[in-house]
Amino acid sequence: MAGRGIRDLVGRAMIDREFLAKLVRDPQTVLADFDLEPEERTAILQAVRRTESGGSEHERTRELQIVLMKRWAT
Repeated sequence: MAGRGIRDLVGRAMIDREFLAKLVRDPQTVLADFDLEPEERTAILQAVRRTESGGSEHERTRELQIVLMKRWAT
């Protein structure tokens, strides 16, 4: 079961586009505000890195949002 920190982060990423864009641009700063397990932090950073070869920031944020939904928004 996912902890509160990851649920809060994913929930906010689903509804706050500006927050999601900042997560793509500066994940370390954003993640510092959340109480995440090391595995959760690593998984999010890996997901962000996978979007780095994507197109526009909008495309990258959408791709990250999909990854977060598939992994944690259940």
